Parts: sequence; C-alpha cells; structure tokens
Amino acid sequence: MAWLGNGARARVLGLVSGLALSAGAGMAVAAPQTTVDRNGAYVSVETYAPNVIRVTISQDKDLAKAAPGYGVNGTATDKGWRHDQKAGADIFTSAELSLEVVAQPWPGAPSLQERYFAPALPPVSIKVRKPDGTSLVDMTGWEMAPHVVSGEKTFRAGASFSTTADEHFYGLGQNQESESALDLRGRTIDCKHDYDAPHGESVCVPFLVTSKGYGILWDNPSATKIYPGVNGRTLWQSNVGERVSFFVITGKTTDEIYAGYRALTGVTPLPPKAAFGYIQSKARYESQAEFMAVADGYQKRQLPLDIMVLDWFHWTRMGQIDIDPAQFPDPAGMNKTLHDRGVHTIISVWPRFEQEGRYFNYLAGKGWFLKDENGDPVDGLPFRSDRTGALIDSTNPEARDWFWGKIRDNIISQGFDWLWLDETEPDLVPSGFFFHAGSGDRIRNAFPLLHAQLAADGSRRDRPDKRNLILARAAYTGAQRNGSLFWSSDIQPTWEALRRQVPSGLNFTASGLAYWGNDIGGWQWLPQTTTATKAPLLDPSDARAVVGQNNDYPELFTRWFQYGVFTPTLRVHGMRKETELWSFGKEAEGVLSKYVKLRYALMPYLYSMGKTTYDTGAPFMRGLFMDFPNDPKVADIGDQYMFGPAFLVAPVTEQGQTERDVYLPAGADWYDYWTNQKFAGGQTIRVKAPIDVIPLFVRAGSIVPMGAPIMNTSQAQAISAVKVYPGRDAEFSLYDDDGVTNAYEKGVGKTVKLRWDDKAGKLTATGDKVLAAQAQGAVQVVK
Repeated sequence: MAWLGNGARARVLGLVSGLALSAGAGMAVAAPQTTVDRNGAYVSVETYAPNVIRVTISQDKDLAKAAPGYGVNGTATDKGWRHDQKAGADIFTSAELSLEVVAQPWPGAPSLQERYFAPALPPVSIKVRKPDGTSLVDMTGWEMAPHVVSGEKTFRAGASFSTTADEHFYGLGQNQESESALDLRGRTIDCKHDYDAPHGESVCVPFLVTSKGYGILWDNPSATKIYPGVNGRTLWQSNVGERVSFFVITGKTTDEIYAGYRALTGVTPLPPKAAFGYIQSKARYESQAEFMAVADGYQKRQLPLDIMVLDWFHWTRMGQIDIDPAQFPDPAGMNKTLHDRGVHTIISVWPRFEQEGRYFNYLAGKGWFLKDENGDPVDGLPFRSDRTGALIDSTNPEARDWFWGKIRDNIISQGFDWLWLDETEPDLVPSGFFFHAGSGDRIRNAFPLLHAQLAADGSRRDRPDKRNLILARAAYTGAQRNGSLFWSSDIQPTWEALRRQVPSGLNFTASGLAYWGNDIGGWQWLPQTTTATKAPLLDPSDARAVVGQNNDYPELFTRWFQYGVFTPTLRVHGMRKETELWSFGKEAEGVLSKYVKLRYALMPYLYSMGKTTYDTGAPFMRGLFMDFPNDPKVADIGDQYMFGPAFLVAPVTEQGQTERDVYLPAGADWYDYWTNQKFAGGQTIRVKAPIDVIPLFVRAGSIVPMGAPIMNTSQAQAISAVKVYPGRDAEFSLYDDDGVTNAYEKGVGKTVKLRWDDKAGKLTATGDKVLAAQAQGAVQVVK
C-alpha cells in the first residue's frame, strides 16, 4: 500500500487475494471445518486464510458447527493449513500462526469448593502462537450463564483471553468517552448502538485490535460488554447466545490484520470522488429556494462544493416517502440545475412510519414493522417523547426490497444521487421487542448492517453503472461493504465534543471501517451565550444573527473545520440558523476558504488513499500505533494521528489556544508543512498555532501529489505539484478514474507508481503515460 514499502505492500495484497469472497451479503459458507470434543464441549476450528481462523464452542454440536453470524461473508478454506494431533491436543498450523485446542483430561471427582463454586461447563483452552512458537494470545475460559431475555431462555455467552502488562487495545467501534486517550485498556466498553450514550452515541463494531499482532472479531450481535486488559485478562460477555464464536486475525503489521478483516467481512468500495470533497448540510433547509440559494452562494463566492444535503422533514408526513411539493415544487429541475454545475445531492430517508401515513396499514398488515410481545407494531419511544412512528423491519428481505422500491420510485427518480439513511441504530431501541430475524435483544447490533444493505443492493441492481454512497449513523461488522460514510451522530456544539471526536474517530477506523466523519460544528442547537473565559481569536461581531453572544463559536467552528479537512469525510451540519462557510464572520470565512481549498488541492492524495483502502482494507485516518509500533510513547496518543502515509495531524481543540505540544514519533524525521522546517523524531515540540494554522507535519520520505484549483470533483484536475519530502526512499501509488462509475472494479483507471530515490535525489513515474508525465513535470523537492 502507499504507506508501506514494496515488500510489505506485496505481503498485504497477498493476504487480501489469498481469501476468496462469497457473493452473498449475509452469512459465510461453513467449510472446511474440524470439530473436536473436550469432555462434552464441542470445539469447531475453521480456517479462512493463513492469518484468519475461527473458533466456535458449544455443548450443542450442531451449534458448534453452524456458520458464522451477521457480517461475515468470507469463504472458509483449508489452503495452507495443516491439522496435527499430539498428546490429545489438536494443533492447526499455517505459515502465519498456529492454534492449539489444548488437551483436557477427564475430570476427576470435584473438591468441596469445586462442587459448589466451580463452573459446570467442561473447560476449554485455546492457545494461539506465532509461527516461531511465541505466544500471541490464549483463550483461558468460556462461560454460558443461563437467563431469560425477552421471554426467551438463553445464555450470557462469554470468553476470557490472556493479556500482558504492555499490551494495548484499539477499535470496538465508536465510544466517545475519551477526550484524548486512545488505548482502551482498563475500560468497560458497552458494545451496543446507543443514541443516548451520555458522551455521544456509541456504535458497536466488535473487532478489537491489539499491539501484539492480532485482533479478535467477536461473532455475536447482541449487546456485549468488553473489558480489555482488566485484572490480567480481556473479557467478552454477550447478553444473548447459545455458543461462543470468535475469529483471530494475525499480522506482522496492523495492515495485515486489516487485510484479514477485509477478506473475512468484505471490501470497502471506493466512494464517488465527490465524497472526498466538501459536503454542505444543515438541519434543515426548509425549501427549494433556500437550498438553491445556498448553492448559489458557493458559486458566487467561488468556494468549492461537491454535495448538497437535504435533511429531514422535506416530506409531507413521516413515512410518506415523498417530497413536499409546497416547499420543493420541482426537485427534478433543482437537481438538474445542480448537476449542470457539477454538484451532487444526498437526501435523508428515515425508517419510521406514523400511523396516519399512506403505507402504515399496508406494512402493519404484512408484519414488516418491529413488533412488541403481542405482535403489534412498536409505535414511538415514550421515554424520549418520540412520536415519529413504527420502525420498518429491515431484517426482513421482503421489507427491504419494498422499501428500496419506494425510495427509488418516489425519491431517487427526482434526480437525487445518494441516500442519507438516518436512525440506523435503530433509534427506536429494539430491546424487549421482536424483528423478523429474532428478538431485538438477540440481534440488537445487526440492524445498521441490514438496513444499509437495502440501498447498497438496490442501487447495485437498479443503477449498476452509478457508484453508490450512503450516509449512515451506525455500523456493525462488515458494514463497510455497503459503501457507507459513517458519522458520529448528534453531538454537541462545544469544545469538549470536538476533543472527543479525535480519539473516537481513530478507534472507529481502527475497527476496520475507514470512512468516518462528524457534524462539523456540532449538531445540537447552538447556545446563544458562551462560558469561554478567554478572548475569542476571531471577531464574532458580524455573525450575531447566527452565534448571538456565543462569542467563541466562530473560533470553535474554524478549528473544527481545520480538523475536518484531515478526516475521510468533510461535512458541515447542525441546528444553526446558518451553517455555510460565510455564516461566522469575515475573519472566519477567510480561514475557512483557505482550508476548503487545501482539501481540494489534496484531492489526488486523498483519492489515491481511497483506492489503497479498496485494495487492502487498511484505513487512512490512522492512530499512531499503526505506523509506529516500536515507539511506546504513541500507544495512548489520541489527539494526534496520521492521515495517510505522509501527514501527522495535531488538531487544536482548546479555546483561545495559539500553540500546542506535538509529539513527533521516533523512527522518522519530520517537516513542518507550513514552514518546511525539519525536526528529528522521538521528541515533543511546542508548535505555534495561530487561528489560521493547524499543526501539520510531513514524514520525511513522503510523496504528496497535489491538484490544481477546481470548484468540484466533476471538473478535470491537473496535477499541480508532486511534493517530495526527502530523508529516505519513498513510493506512492497515484490513482485516478472517472470518479462516478463502478468501472474501477474491473481495473478501469489510471495508476502511476511514484518512486523517490533519496540517494540519487530523483523521482521516477511509471504507469499511465499522460498522468505520469504530469506528475514528472510537477516535482517539487522540499528543502
């Protein structure tokens, strides 16, 4: 990949191609598989790739042999694996790892203490080792604690894993508790989708990546508690289950682990190029006239714009699946005008249906809603005064197909490009209720995967030549393959919320889902006063209509936007009177204009990283632990990160702050992007950060292609510079294509391999001749 050398890149791509993917969107093919008996506990071992192996344990042999659950679509294979038996143990070995199901002697008579307090389950122990025999991780115990959930007799299913004192833990979806720390060690992660989580919405992706060269993907969609590195072990406990099922994915680098995750759960599509540009949104644009006035404002000011978003309540009634003709008299004409300018549109679609709507009775009659214990539709959410109606049951394939058909015919037919699928947790909490596929408790976390699938499958079927995109608020294992851009939900417009975004986003992308962003500026209603104690760094006096007396909000928005430029998705949103880049005063507008134009200058770099993620599964917004595993100082840094192979980003998240400490990881030299001053790695430096500067560094030995100014990605963009930051040999895979179709999946596109020979001081470009010539003629060596 772009941030790896030739050998490492080849190794990652080899792991990716070594595991074939099935065409199905839901379950994996269960073969080949070996099932062994440990005194009444059946242990199934299933191999998927040289670095991917599954373990399933149950006292029911059929359950132990059953296929994985939601999210996994890889195909099992025994290629490269050997099974040996030694002294009662079963040992499975590949070139990448070995897994031993430890021999268990027949238990003797219990002691007095064991008779009353020891677990009744037959013990099972699993040992996972590196090829040289070094221990990676052991499963030291499992549990099946009987209880009743939603009237169903079931178990709390769990397992314990060994850990070491110097092990660090990352991923597990989105948890917004931390303001700076990244390492999950010692925390309790309540892995369930929870809009009401006090620090900001939590999203469960049960994939835990460690600093020791392995990850654990837990195969249970019910609410799950994880305790990483607590009291010398990592404990997983799921609320509903009749077996323990998990995958171990190993790698010499984190990117090899993500290659295994990609092969197991699906490919991250390359989004439309517009998704890498600027996305303008607001809660909400109330009319076609207002919507077009905003688009006109960007055109008038010559500010880049790729996507306009039409949020909620553009409909006449919740669940009508329509567009209010009184406020939007000509949506097709509106979209044509925007398309003629090169601007795309996203429209919000909710999964809720109020009783008075035209489809409620039809859907209720079909049984296509979430139901209570009596089989009646669950209508609203009393504890939150939610009266927005019943939830369509997207676990039912028939309901999914019906819903997509109505969206296609009633909404997309009006020229809208892509969908915003809101409330995908679902917001109507399913615990205690029932889906077509099972109780809301049993499959609580799987809904966002299946709900987004309706648009992914429908678009692929009905618009095969149009690259799809979905804006989604929650995720689960495998959700990346639906083509979603995820965001952190309805966060507060505060400095504290901004601080929480940085580590939250890094752990989300560490969970194997590369495309994450947030509502820049915060979504909730903007208070018209402030508690700030420092003088604002930007003049708010000409933004009173928007900020009132919230004097530091233009500063907050600007710092947030600077950070957003260096996230996978750059999207402004919120419940403010205005959200546009000119809405926060002239001083703010000047800085914001600088940064939105920088985003577009970096488009060749950004889009190339998207292609690398498609090829390998590795995220490009990266916690420092991924690229600097030998530097112990980076293990818990959550307020800095790498953005692709070149950039180290250190957002400013404190009001009135004009300088901050930045740690430069060991193992590389670093250039200040703004001054080109060079620094040695392995040190903390104090960096000046006036309001128009986000601390930004470039790793020595980097190649950064940059593009000429454009108004949106529909315009052709020439390569204006290929910046080389010397200090070591470097390579970068520059990629481009039409940005809108799925032809890239068939290899249609332009690729140029850029290679920098540091000793010779020379850059070579091989591949597409036209693009290579552009790049070769634009080389700028930083000195």
